Amino acid sequence: MQKYTNALIHEKSPYLLQHAHNPVNWYPWGEEAFEKARRENKPVFVSIGYSTCHWCHVMEKESFEDEEVADLLNRHFIAIKVDREERPDIDSIYMRVCQMMTNHGGWPLNVFLTPDQKPFYAGTYFPKNSAYNRPGMMDALPQLAEKFLHERSFVEKVGEQVVKGLKASVHIPSDSTIDEATLHQAFQQLVGQFDPVYGGFGQSPKFPMPHTLTFLLRYHRLTNNDTALLMVEKTLDSLASSGLYDQIGGGFARYSTDQQWMIPHFEKMLYDQGLLLHAYIEAYQMTKKQRYREIIEESITFLIREMRDSQTGAFYSAIDADSEGAEGTYYVWSKEEITNLFTEEEAEFVCSAYSITEEGNFEGKNHLHLIPTEIEELAKRSKQSVEETETKLKKCNKKLLKERQKRIYPHVDDKILTSWNGLIISALAKAGRTLQNETFTELAEQAALFIHENMYETERLMVRYREGEVKEKGLIDDYAFLLWAYNDLYDATLKVDYLTKAKALAENMTSLFWDEDKGGFFFTGSDAEQLLVREKEVYDGALPSGNSVAVCQLLRLGHRTGNEKLLQMVEKMERTFYSLIRMQASSHTQFLQARLEQAIGIKEMVVLTKGKVEEIQLLKTSFIPEVVWLVGNKNELMPHADFLESYDQRGESTIYVCKDFACERPSMEIKKAIEAVL
Repeated sequence: MQKYTNALIHEKSPYLLQHAHNPVNWYPWGEEAFEKARRENKPVFVSIGYSTCHWCHVMEKESFEDEEVADLLNRHFIAIKVDREERPDIDSIYMRVCQMMTNHGGWPLNVFLTPDQKPFYAGTYFPKNSAYNRPGMMDALPQLAEKFLHERSFVEKVGEQVVKGLKASVHIPSDSTIDEATLHQAFQQLVGQFDPVYGGFGQSPKFPMPHTLTFLLRYHRLTNNDTALLMVEKTLDSLASSGLYDQIGGGFARYSTDQQWMIPHFEKMLYDQGLLLHAYIEAYQMTKKQRYREIIEESITFLIREMRDSQTGAFYSAIDADSEGAEGTYYVWSKEEITNLFTEEEAEFVCSAYSITEEGNFEGKNHLHLIPTEIEELAKRSKQSVEETETKLKKCNKKLLKERQKRIYPHVDDKILTSWNGLIISALAKAGRTLQNETFTELAEQAALFIHENMYETERLMVRYREGEVKEKGLIDDYAFLLWAYNDLYDATLKVDYLTKAKALAENMTSLFWDEDKGGFFFTGSDAEQLLVREKEVYDGALPSGNSVAVCQLLRLGHRTGNEKLLQMVEKMERTFYSLIRMQASSHTQFLQARLEQAIGIKEMVVLTKGKVEEIQLLKTSFIPEVVWLVGNKNELMPHADFLESYDQRGESTIYVCKDFACERPSMEIKKAIEAVL
């Protein structure tokens, strides 16, 4: 029997349920909590996090499970818990508030509000007692409660100034539009940020930023600049042998705590798997490096084994960094464990390959990472080829994985998010067509079917599914990322059904989120709860923005279907966000991919055929992001692309290669026509 139970017990969010037995009298976000605050004349304490967040766990243990802290919160505040993955709209606004007030952000995010939701104080992690130049909860809570009661006009004034600052960042359309100079500016900024020793960008903490890599691949295709490709390969090669990549189980951790990619923050997020798959797939399309193919296959194997719901076919959100009360416990090894598991010769080999020592590299234990040159050295010492040495290591990895599976597994956040599943579906479909692996394509289709059949409520796409419940109206990310999935599913399968779904989704996305006046998509729909401001996000951080994904996917769909309205929206978005993007072009690398593809020169390839066309595999397996294709029976395709009316089919198959809907002469030499655009 639990000593305490609060209102979160009725929620489905794994994060909220983690706090359901805290002594803090938590409420979920909603009118009930704010009405209580108004009625009792109390400030509101909003704590935002997610279930696999290490520092959220720390703060819960130190403060929210502590009766002294709980007593202060319960007496002086109305306390609200928010799962940022279910309510990214709330998280986004108050993260901006925190950054405005403190110049930094992160999770847990803790904000103090007036009963009408205006923020007057914000921060991230608060210890129980003040320490390390951080205010503690025991000091901050009484002071802020006192300020709210006795300096109310000052508190209200602070809140109004913050709201004014939020509203001031509305994007004003420019007379200028994004041009090639902006692309070159972004590239030069990335050259300046690039780490030539370890790959990636910046120092620490270091995020993989896969959409920056896919930007550089397109930049290389446009300019043939070797530095762009070198930056991609150096980064992907480094990641493949790094501690960020789970060397024995597959899958990537969220970020590295050091410049060398050695020690990660151990949580695994679904969105990182999807975005990094995209980067490795496109790099493989371009370079045909076998190691990239292995990473793709290993990562998908990991997703199936550890993040896929076998009943629904959809994918879970995240795997925690912590198990048994400590970070990384599931993943790290002592030298003694290695020597006990293997023969003496094998143990020596594994310790050499992964630089395993008695001292370890993480809190007295070893997190596995490879030094590629060490594999070559091991091969020389054992008088084997590099390939034979790698095969031997893979055999040892299987043994390590089997042993690791005996350990207590970290918490899995098993909610299903539309947006992040969209990224995975898209990546699986692209992997399926690139590697000609039907299983990967089928996995993508199964997840897409689940989203279509379960993530709508009265024709409105929703954010989250868990235990039969869908909740929260979908945001621009949900619509844009799912549109990405449908575009890639059509490319992989050539099924007209995905064109139908893509067109309907784009139409709904436009009616709910499009700003007719200034251009761009709002973060929340026109039917959503009214928060302090209606934001419009374009910054590409660890996750690309909904606007950035939307501009790329509308460009593809517009050219594929001949829809001029969609292409005009793309043009308007490039004006809307021009000024902001020019300020720091390298922070918008997903958005700029639409301009890159236009600069390369978008081509539409139309193949009218009565049957299967084997030569299409060339399109599917090559890196040609500027090419969109329509393949199939003219009568089936016509409802989706009425510009096909004047196109004739000659013989078994006819191909048209078009640019800006002006086509070259039709040809029956399919392979030759496709080879001309590679």
